Amino acid sequence: MEKGIKRVCAAGMVLGLSAGMLAGCGGGAGQGEPKSIRIGVSVYDQYDTFVSQMMTDFNEYAARREEETGVVISIEIYNAAGSQTTQNSQVEEMLDDGCDVVCVNLVDRTEPTTIIDMAEKNQVPVIFFNRELVEEDLERWNQLYYVGAKAFESGVMEGEIAADSFKEHPEVDRNGDGIFQYIVLEGEAGHQDAIVRTEYAVSTIVENGVEVEKLGYAIANWNRAQAQTKMTQMLSEYGTEIELVIANNDDMALGAIDALKASEVDREEWPVIVGIDGTDVGLAAVAAGEMAGTVYNDKKGQAQAMLDLAYELSVDGDLTELDLEDGKYIRLPYAKVGPDEVETYME
Repeated sequence: MEKGIKRVCAAGMVLGLSAGMLAGCGGGAGQGEPKSIRIGVSVYDQYDTFVSQMMTDFNEYAARREEETGVVISIEIYNAAGSQTTQNSQVEEMLDDGCDVVCVNLVDRTEPTTIIDMAEKNQVPVIFFNRELVEEDLERWNQLYYVGAKAFESGVMEGEIAADSFKEHPEVDRNGDGIFQYIVLEGEAGHQDAIVRTEYAVSTIVENGVEVEKLGYAIANWNRAQAQTKMTQMLSEYGTEIELVIANNDDMALGAIDALKASEVDREEWPVIVGIDGTDVGLAAVAAGEMAGTVYNDKKGQAQAMLDLAYELSVDGDLTELDLEDGKYIRLPYAKVGPDEVETYME
């Protein structure tokens, strides 16, 4: 079974695992505050920059909670490596190991049934995060939760950044036709977030009074290297006709930048490039003037919210302070980040 970053409690691996086994699934509920809890996490791809940074924050918040409460928190993070079958097996292993709660970054948002059924059978709550499942699936059991953001908001903000660039910098309309010629680097074929981000980005540009023309698009699976390859291909076809690159995440925006750097296109002829996520490398690209802006997806806020929820569920605590929407959702807002705001977010 492939595992990514593994964090076992500050007291050490042996103590953490021993305490977990003594407490059992539920962490000793009914006997007062438990001495230890176990949280299992499965991510769709540990090499996704946003997810990787969120997991780092998640571990840091868990360490702080240990210090505050004295409760040992054992966390094990698995990498599903893009396979839903693998992820299902990982969740089964977490349940067999006695995890008090399972956190899942779904590989396929339309295929949560196996995970839900296993968790319900074992009476172990599941927190889905970052990749939102279908609403009807989340309603199948009262111990299912979601932590993330609303995909359409990121698309709207990305479109606003692009429209503002066109209005404030008329030189980006290099052919002077008053139309923003654009390409799209999409996350995954058929993935809700990719579809919604693209749809709302483009419609928002138009709603802001900027006419657009789509030259092409490519699926790059949220991946920087794939985006570089796809961007290179589109540069060979469209060259400097491309005035705007709409990327569904920062990694793909950075892939477009990599392709431009490797091309013969002069820096002053680069298209406007916009991304989503506000990763550390994405923010650095905005600060360097290589991206017009990004939409900050609050990875720290999501990590904190997920840790808080997982902890309270593990100790049979009080969920009323967690601001759950409809008793199931915790959503963090996005924020636009351009050159004027980037230093604040980098700090």
